[in-house]
Amino acid sequence: MSPAPRNTGKQPKVLNAAETRYNGRMDLFDDIRPAEARELDAPLAARMRPRALEEFVGQDEVVAPGTPLRRAIEQDELTSLILWGPPGCGKTTMAHLIANHTEAHFEPFSAVTSGVPELRKIIQAARERRKLYGRRTILFVDEIHRFNKAQQDAFLPVVEDGTIILIGATTENPFFAINAPLVSRSRLLTFKPLTAEQVGMIIDRALADAERGLGLFSLQIAPEAREHAIRSSDGDARKVLNALEEAARHAGKGGTITVEIMEQALQRPLLRYDKDGDQHYDIISAFIKSMRGGDPDAALYWMARMIEAGEDPRFIARRVVIHASEDVGNADPLALLVATAAAQAVQMIGLPEARINLAQAVTYIACAPKSNAAVTAIDRAQADVRAGRIAPVPNHLRDASYPGAKQLDHGQGYKYPHSFPGHHTAQEYLPDGTKSHRYYEPSDQGYEKKIRERMKHWGHLPQEEASAEGEE
Repeated sequence: MSPAPRNTGKQPKVLNAAETRYNGRMDLFDDIRPAEARELDAPLAARMRPRALEEFVGQDEVVAPGTPLRRAIEQDELTSLILWGPPGCGKTTMAHLIANHTEAHFEPFSAVTSGVPELRKIIQAARERRKLYGRRTILFVDEIHRFNKAQQDAFLPVVEDGTIILIGATTENPFFAINAPLVSRSRLLTFKPLTAEQVGMIIDRALADAERGLGLFSLQIAPEAREHAIRSSDGDARKVLNALEEAARHAGKGGTITVEIMEQALQRPLLRYDKDGDQHYDIISAFIKSMRGGDPDAALYWMARMIEAGEDPRFIARRVVIHASEDVGNADPLALLVATAAAQAVQMIGLPEARINLAQAVTYIACAPKSNAAVTAIDRAQADVRAGRIAPVPNHLRDASYPGAKQLDHGQGYKYPHSFPGHHTAQEYLPDGTKSHRYYEPSDQGYEKKIRERMKHWGHLPQEEASAEGEE
């Protein structure tokens, strides 16, 4: 029989849970810690998950005070919901907050790890719970799009008869990935990627929180490292918190999270790109000049630099739309349609998928025939107006639609073009003092060559001048 351990009168030291996790070499918790400390084995992203609606960051349009969802949660009067948004934007967190606020039984379920047989058991338990105790069941199905359309049919009757209140979370477009009858029976809420300001708030909160976060370790983070984490997060809170936790291990207690440490944690190098500095303007300049110069590879490279550095894709899209008219113009009128369609796609779906739409527009425009005639034309016209060439509208062009206009000779002498062969007739449209000024001079590139020939035929472009410019 082994002798009883000698009582030294000393009690083993029980470290603070956070201290044990990160103390010294940041070892794992040892076995002597209290049970509550073991909860901190969870990743930082899980520990920092908000416990109250007031802690929730982002999605103000959906869950801010006074919104229908917020009132439904606070009054415990939820209906079925579909939460649609990119990873790390708060869908699962919202489900946990609902679980904390509801008197209903809350049942989490993953479509990745479980299937229809497990779902049937949950539904049967929900029926019994409702029948015996009158208690509702909220079923949270993460990654609901992982169920195929046939499997999703299992939800329909129990959602319809009120056996369960369904909360489905998905990163896929519900109109394509989820049965239409199920979508129609649920409130669809769209969650957006977190903004840079919101991601920064989450970083700062995690560094300061001594209970669940990293506050006890007196960590500092270099401003450039913080900015790199924000840009690399893609609006994903989970992603940035995982990187921050890894960086904290490298920095050690009382240390500073440098750019180099954050690069290692993210496995992503810092691309020097200050949105308000020279790099921003230099790179966008190189991007535009590459499109103008007809080099799609260079244009894609500079665009990739901007995307990887965290540039707002809407800014890139705006530049592409401007370029479509400024440097392509009527040489290829489709360029503007392609560019505006890409800009709409950016608004509709966002990154990362929208990079494909932008790439299509950029390569199309870079390879299109070029003409700056449109921008030159408006510059010339505005220059004349600013120079004071302000003349009254000729009588034949004035509005003649109101009573008494004929007495003022308004509209007299106007020739309706559609009444003439070719739907065109010669008449003067410019006021006195500007008749000799030509603003739009189409190039001989692409479709604009046809416009040039038409203007020459109409007499807007003299034959001899057109020939001389063509030879040049």
